Amino acid sequence: MKRSKLFILSLLSGILLTLPWYQQFSGVIILIAFVPLLLIEDYIYTTKQKNRSIILLGYAALTFVIWNILATYWVKNAAFMGVVAAVIVNTLLMTTTFWLFHITKRNLGTKTGNFSFIIYWTGFEHFYLNAEISWPWLNLGNALAKDIKLIQWYEYTGTLGGALWILILNLLLFYIIKSYINNRNLRIQFPQLISYFLLIIIPVLISLSIFRNYTEKGKEYNIAVLQPNIDPYNDKFGGMSHLQQLNIILKLAYSITDESTDYIVAPETALNNSLWEHNLKSNYSIQAIKSFVNKRPGLSFVIGMDYYKRYVPGEKISATASYWEKENVYYDFFNSAIQIDTSNYLPIYHKSKLVVGVEKMPYPKLFKLLENVILDLGGTTGSRGTQENRETFKNSSDNTRIAPVICYESVYGEFVTDYIKNGANFIFVITNDGWWGNTPGYKQHLNYSQIRAIETRRSVARSANTGISAFINQKGEILNRTEWWVPDAIKNTLKANSEYTFYVRYGDYIGRLADFLAVFLILYTISQLLINKSRQRKSDNF
Repeated sequence: MKRSKLFILSLLSGILLTLPWYQQFSGVIILIAFVPLLLIEDYIYTTKQKNRSIILLGYAALTFVIWNILATYWVKNAAFMGVVAAVIVNTLLMTTTFWLFHITKRNLGTKTGNFSFIIYWTGFEHFYLNAEISWPWLNLGNALAKDIKLIQWYEYTGTLGGALWILILNLLLFYIIKSYINNRNLRIQFPQLISYFLLIIIPVLISLSIFRNYTEKGKEYNIAVLQPNIDPYNDKFGGMSHLQQLNIILKLAYSITDESTDYIVAPETALNNSLWEHNLKSNYSIQAIKSFVNKRPGLSFVIGMDYYKRYVPGEKISATASYWEKENVYYDFFNSAIQIDTSNYLPIYHKSKLVVGVEKMPYPKLFKLLENVILDLGGTTGSRGTQENRETFKNSSDNTRIAPVICYESVYGEFVTDYIKNGANFIFVITNDGWWGNTPGYKQHLNYSQIRAIETRRSVARSANTGISAFINQKGEILNRTEWWVPDAIKNTLKANSEYTFYVRYGDYIGRLADFLAVFLILYTISQLLINKSRQRKSDNF
């Protein structure tokens, strides 16, 4: 096969992998996206006597760099070096994973090798969901986020089940195409074609049946969502005073609230006027919202804030703490959510899945000395603090609880299930998607909230400072939403479900199994590689 054809196939795979992340295209395209790259791999495998495995690295890297750039280029609007780092790391990891499958195939044969493709990629995605440096935006199961009627079975498998489905279908289609190229006779491929279409149709029919028959569960609550639309670049952290921003939020709250409203949801970092732990209740923003709520018994106001904790002498200092030379104290700062109601209790949750290079320095204990060079987004520098447990906010009137999921956290399926296990009946996503501009980024982020709704069967109220605010039901359907870059307030009625899905109970079990099998296959491959080299040396000596 000529290099030009290999190059075209590599380019084609990159484009096909990209298209599902654009609103104009169905995610179903992902079911064929790996096939051109698999054809390249197979050609290099069948000609391994003259083509070394390293040749595959270039073609695979081209595919994955195209995918990463075209699907997530919008990150540059927030941080140019951020998108450069994300593309480099993602491309490196994806290319290595694909190349590792090829190495296994060379040493263990075609069947085991192709099986390893499924195992390695699924294991890689699970690893990336849990790694210190993590950017799983392009995990394969996310490609189907817009096709909610087709993925209702995510309540059993999560997105890694989607990845498994996608990988198997791509591999099977590759076999069919390869067989046809070799034989030029579709009759020979008929059994494989039947298997391929059944593997598509059966999960789709199951999903459509679930979608049609699912009945939403739980008590109804009236919820209002605010979208203040304060420009994060020019106004939010300097161009507009804290009081002006607070007035916008309260004006929207007044415009949408009536005596039946149970919750108001406002966006990430909506409050950012020096909210310190030791004097939080006296902060004028908290007092203003408290005054608003006190006139409406039964109302809970959930809002994002920048929050600071000062360490007193003798208190253990965290790895993320910064030193304030002027006051001679150490402090942590958090991206937090708070619930304000008629009670005196102010529950707070700290965002704990932080964006690397924007909100945290990875491995803070190891790289503490580099903290001064971390990127500045949101008016602060350094690594933000986190917390171990997923806090849920209890309604002051009953036992209903909400999950205060902050921005990037909504990308992580198993992470969100921890809120549900802690009693959450709703998911409130608070975010600020305006960093990315009018690009596919904020649309993709909204779609991921639809996946979380399906996985957990929890209704979602989503408040975006800029981006799209929306209500999503337990089937992942968007009930109503705002438009991009407009101040708005919307309301709807959502049900508070208390039942656990299979996925909530067992999380990413598919990923854990893939990790185990991947380690076994890697060790087996290494041992066989050493045996083959030993045999080769003995053969050369004779």
